Order: sequence, then structure tokens, then C-alpha cells
Amino acid sequence: MIDIVAVLRAEDAALDFLSVIGGEEGEVHVLCGDTGERLVLPAGRPLAERLDALAPLVGPVDEHAASPGPEALAALFEASAEGGPARLWTHSPADTRRSRGRLGRDAALAAGERPVRHAVGHSPYLQFISDLDRPLDRAEVAAKLAFVNRHCGHLLRTASEEHVVRTGRVHATERFFAAGPDERERLFALLASLDEDAASVPDPWEFATSAYEAERLDATVAWVAGHCPPGSGPLVEVGACEGALTTRLVDKGFTVHATEPNPVFRHRLAARAGDTAHIHAESLEDLAARPELPGAAYLLIEMLYYGQDLGLLDRLPADLVLVALEPETLAARLTPWLERTPHWEKADETPLVAPALEAVCGGRAYLSKRGSIGVLLRRTGV
Repeated sequence: MIDIVAVLRAEDAALDFLSVIGGEEGEVHVLCGDTGERLVLPAGRPLAERLDALAPLVGPVDEHAASPGPEALAALFEASAEGGPARLWTHSPADTRRSRGRLGRDAALAAGERPVRHAVGHSPYLQFISDLDRPLDRAEVAAKLAFVNRHCGHLLRTASEEHVVRTGRVHATERFFAAGPDERERLFALLASLDEDAASVPDPWEFATSAYEAERLDATVAWVAGHCPPGSGPLVEVGACEGALTTRLVDKGFTVHATEPNPVFRHRLAARAGDTAHIHAESLEDLAARPELPGAAYLLIEMLYYGQDLGLLDRLPADLVLVALEPETLAARLTPWLERTPHWEKADETPLVAPALEAVCGGRAYLSKRGSIGVLLRRTGV
């Protein structure tokens, strides 16, 4: 059986898969997704010789480096395997470097029935339960560091978060796991944040099964009801996603206008709450540009994490805005803005849920949920 190492860029084979390409007993093929190049490392060659062969494939920083897609990767795999047995090693779908995460997902799709192992790779937010750990000895670590210093100096200096090489991205123990299709897709979606891939699976943030999220959502409804009781006027929930909060608000007796610009999330929202809530396609920016949806209050719940201009709140057609954020973002973004703006005042601040550690993706990984604080903003009239 040959080992096929599918990576975005050539240096990834040394940084995340040195224990694979360094195994002298078997033939290893390195496939570079960004260029389509294939490097064959024959059996019996020492690690130093293999790294020397890999070095010429290391290219300049390229922000456009991307997975060629499952079909192109499948063709590369077939060219390497030639119909024989092969095992694939590739990036984690949850690698925080999204270009690597996408290639890992695409490579697994392209592998067909062949066994696949994903490197944990760069994972500052998730702790993984790995299936195979390979500690490197001192000589192997020295070889990895020497490869970086000789051939990747430009990556040590780059400002590119996708491609920079730092201490935490040069692993002394290489960790791997296998994942089925559902787990793989959930890992990929979990790290997608606001891009379109977040909607690639239903309930990507596991609101339906998470004890932490259930507590947060229930506390949010109670907090909202304490300031805007049902019957006091419609609520406008911005960024409603699939309706986990929407349905709770409706069940409490509120009239809810739920807005969701992502068409896939909005379709699921409509299927879940379309008979009981009013569904709209506008984003926060749209609602501020065309203030045609008045409400007793606007709800901005766990959605001001993505650099939105807080000045947009000035143009919303409501005198109350209820915001919920994790404490660090609240302190870094909302509080300084409130100190500067003459148009809003903080009328209430209430902890909604405490931080907690929680397993995700069927227990494959766990992460820190950072807590949530509700802040009631009241327009000053200035």
C-alpha cells in the first residue's frame, strides 16, 4: 500500500506530515493541491533525502492558493494509486486555515472508499480526540526546523494568516484522526463562521443538542421578556439563522419578524417557523439602509462578531436594541463604542450564561463556550 499525502502547499507535507513522509519502509506520494504537482518519494530513502526532494516545490506566499476541488483531486489520487491499494493523509476539515480545511474536506470526498486520516493541524479553538499520535524524536524535530529555516524563511516573515509559520504551527507530535462523512462536514461547517459554508449542514452550531446553547437561549428569552413583555409590540430578530431563538420567542407569545440573509439558513428558518413568525431576507446593513421594519425592539443576539459598523444601530427604527455578546467582545467592541456615542445609553447588563467547556461534533472535539452577556441599549433622543 502506498501513502498519499494531499496538502494545499508543499511545506505542509513537512510541517504536518513529517512522520508520514519520513517513513522509509514505504513509497509516499505528495500531492500539492495549489499547483497539481506530484512528488514520488521511493521506499528506502532517508528523511533528509525526502525533504531535499520536497524543498523545490515550496513556493512564494499565494493568497489565492486553493483546493482544486474533489474531481481534480480524485484524478490526482488515481494517477498515484494506479488502481492499487492506497491510504490518504490530508488536512483536517476544521483546520483554522480555511484553505487547508477546504482541501482536507475535498480530499476526503475524492478518496472514495480509500482510508483517510486527517492531521489535526492548526486548531487553536478546538481540542481534538485523535486516533493516532506520532511523537517526533529530537532528530526528526531538528529536521523539521531545519527545513523551515532553509526553505520557508519567507513564511516565517509573512503577514498572511493563512500561510505564516509560527511556533504553534510546527508540531512536535503529529496527531491524526479518521472521520465519517457527517462528522467531516460538521467539522468543516463549525469553523466556517459567516461564510456560505456555515450552512453546509443543518444546525452547524448544534443548538438543538447543546446543553450550553439551550441554557443560553432560554435565558435570552427570559431576559427579553423582562424588558419587552409579550404584547408590547413586535420584535425584530436580526440574523435569526435557523430559528432556535425565534421559535422560543414565538412560544413565549411574541410577534417576531426574523431576518436572515443567508438563503440556506432562511429556507430552514421558514420551514421551522414560517407559520408562526414573519421571515425576511434583510441583513443588519439592509435594515439600517431601508428602515422600513419598525419594532418595539431589535434583537442583535450573538451576531456582532464580524466587524459590523455599530453606527448602523442609529438608523434602526426602534428605541430599544437588545444585544448579547461574549464578555471579551463586549468589552472590546460594544463598551468603547457606547462611551463615544451620544445616541445610546446602556439601560441594563445581565449575564445570560456562564462560560463552559463542551464537546462538539459527536465528541470528536471540545471547545470553550465563552459565556454570554445581555446589554439593553436605549436611544437617548440626542
